[in-house]
Amino acid sequence: MDLKVIGEHEEKTIEQMKNCVNFGGVKGVLCADGHLGYAQPVGGVVAYRDAVSISGVGFDIACGNMAVKLPVKLAEIEHRLDEIGLAIAKSISFGVGRSNKTSVEAECLDEDDAWAIDVVGDLRDMAAAQLGTVGSGNHYVDVFKDEQDFIWIGVHFGSRGLGHKSTTHFLKAAGGKDGMLVDPCVVDLKSDLGQQYLKAMRLGGRYAYAGREWVCDEVSRIIQGSTERLVEVHNHHNFAFEEEHDGETLFVVRKGSTPAFPGQKCFVGGSMGDISVILEGRDTPAAKENLYSTIHGAGRVMSRTEAAGKSRWAKGKKVKISEGKINEAEMRKKVAAQGVRLYGAGADESPDVYRKLDDVLSYHADSVNVLHRLTPLIVAMAGADEFDPYKD
Repeated sequence: MDLKVIGEHEEKTIEQMKNCVNFGGVKGVLCADGHLGYAQPVGGVVAYRDAVSISGVGFDIACGNMAVKLPVKLAEIEHRLDEIGLAIAKSISFGVGRSNKTSVEAECLDEDDAWAIDVVGDLRDMAAAQLGTVGSGNHYVDVFKDEQDFIWIGVHFGSRGLGHKSTTHFLKAAGGKDGMLVDPCVVDLKSDLGQQYLKAMRLGGRYAYAGREWVCDEVSRIIQGSTERLVEVHNHHNFAFEEEHDGETLFVVRKGSTPAFPGQKCFVGGSMGDISVILEGRDTPAAKENLYSTIHGAGRVMSRTEAAGKSRWAKGKKVKISEGKINEAEMRKKVAAQGVRLYGAGADESPDVYRKLDDVLSYHADSVNVLHRLTPLIVAMAGADEFDPYKD
């Protein structure tokens, strides 16, 4: 089996990765932020010949990160940080099933033949309404400063209901199962179903890109009254990429893993109490072995239930059944003491449930360089009481 494991992992995560490679994979890589995921580890990379794992890409097709550097320094806006944070929380829609308060235009809503697929076409109106919304779980809108006090915006989210409902359809059509400890659902790209899925997935990618671009523009307007930027970094990390490796065309499924080819820049977010980074892929033997892939975050070490406790939903309200390990009030005090203005979020997104980003990055030092270290100033997420049936 051609599998490279980077960093330290629980045995069940490694076993899940082995199972993925055994189901038609040519090669696999487990990045240092990896943990157990739906059918494939988050942080897992599997390359296929003329095939794609629907469950490997996952329900949040084209979830990704985007960061932009503004021609603005901290001293210019420091007195407005509370105002900016409140404006972000008010103007950007967070949560499951939310529609955007603003109508967003994008070419992908009209000029894409994937809409001709019946099940996808039926989702167009919903997709149009949700374009530019962020969702819940670990999805966020952040404002940072870098080493020179330049301001950066960073966002993390994907294709919203379009991706989830498309995946639900294709997973069922291909005979796959939903769940953590299930075999991957691999579809032949020479089949009609495989081609339909590929079109739907790529539409999800264009849609997610458009949504992240709109949110970054909107936050930029809040901060500086324009969309002017000095640098833009944008990547998917839940996607099947058609790439050349060793002279062969492969479909590389990265689930919670960022493409990092030589010279390619990547934005990787840490927890709300940690740094985030701008990386650049290196041209090294290790990078090639990694299928030019790197981390997408710090990596969870505590489940959401373990962190926040058990709850159930009754008549639209969240009812606590048992307490978790994280005290939310203490978490908020700790984050505030670090100078972070926090809007939304809950105990399940506490910094204590994630690895330290520097620790994870150390395992990838032979394949990526750190260009910028970003310190969080504002973190905006969906609230703890937001119902999300498919948090990743």
